[in-house]
Amino acid sequence: MTARDPRPSPAAPTEAERRVAGVAWEALAGTGPGLGPELDEVLAGGAAERAVTRALRARPALDAAGRAAVAEAIFGVGLWRRRLRAQLGDPRAPPALLLAALLRDLGGREAGASEALAGLPPGALPPPRPPPAARADRFSLPAWLDAELAAAAGPDADALAAALCLPGPVALRANRLRAGPAALAARLEAEGVRTRPGALAPACLVVEGPRPNVYGLGAWQEGLFEVQDEGSQLLGEAVGARAGEAVLDACAGAGGKTLLLAAAVGAAGRVHAADPDAGRLVRLRTRALAAGAARIVAVHGAAAPAELRVDRALVDAPCSELGALRRGPDLRWRLDPAAFAALPALQARILERAAAHVRPGGRLVYATCTFRRAEDEDVAEAFEAAHPEFARAAPDAPASTLTPDGFLRTWPHRHGTDAFFAAAWVRRG
Repeated sequence: MTARDPRPSPAAPTEAERRVAGVAWEALAGTGPGLGPELDEVLAGGAAERAVTRALRARPALDAAGRAAVAEAIFGVGLWRRRLRAQLGDPRAPPALLLAALLRDLGGREAGASEALAGLPPGALPPPRPPPAARADRFSLPAWLDAELAAAAGPDADALAAALCLPGPVALRANRLRAGPAALAARLEAEGVRTRPGALAPACLVVEGPRPNVYGLGAWQEGLFEVQDEGSQLLGEAVGARAGEAVLDACAGAGGKTLLLAAAVGAAGRVHAADPDAGRLVRLRTRALAAGAARIVAVHGAAAPAELRVDRALVDAPCSELGALRRGPDLRWRLDPAAFAALPALQARILERAAAHVRPGGRLVYATCTFRRAEDEDVAEAFEAAHPEFARAAPDAPASTLTPDGFLRTWPHRHGTDAFFAAAWVRRG
């Protein structure tokens, strides 16, 4: 895949800004004035997704356009709050005024129509101001996140900021234990869902057109696919698992990458899954059964047995999750950056434990869904310095995702995926 050069012109509307203007805001008529409680909740730190769910349940008579407009209003105010306050010139603007500013300043509606849809009297909006030039204001970033983007992306920071204001695509991974991507695409087409092949991961399909209820599809109920970002799929592929091998997923969670690895090793192989969250492992067992992988996946609990030796190990470590900010429009406002300082030590400990399970000649992969160097390259390089028995190896991944230092890194603004990092080593001997 050819990397994009997506740095926007300072004056040109980005795709994220154009997307807001394309919403059918007129469908808020009669509903917008009643959204105050939900907007208050989100601006006070509540999760926007839960607020949207409650808002829609309280309004069962809404048609599809009305439901979409309500969701966009709540998510939009949650995401763009800093931009809206900057354009209003009021850091304490109430929720209804923020909604009206969203409709006028980003949605492209006339002031009077925006006020009416938000339940405000005529003249409530101040005169419009030009879009703010500062990146943190234009793309509605907390100051700490603006600094992180500058440190991670340098001259591409504006492009990354713009990409993080867009919802990520719906990417599916064909469960190759049951169907390949071509067969899955045909099945989904028969169910009314158009897809295209992913550009990077071999089993990936990307949904085109309106977002479907994928969990209501027959193909889902038959275990033919998983919903998984294409970048996340690349992390699993980077392990390079082969038929018949033994693989450890040391941070398995609910099993997205575990099941990818199970499809790679097949019935003759074994994937050992460990995670400290027992509830997530319960979900993994259920998902493995649905995917036809129950006899391939061994669930061990918080840690794998000390005596276990494997051909390959994956550490998809707990991290700040900044690479997945597209998945929640308001997440940037709910994260506490003070919690990030403790992560590298935790990541290093998990990596150390997993390394002990890798046989000589085996492969170890360390991965995160963040772009913070302190959690990525710094952890990988510290591990190398302490473990000369592990030699760095290029992850099994497309060349466009590999850095000059031999790490894997994907970006929303360059690859269309969430932001991921991976380092790989082979154990000498």
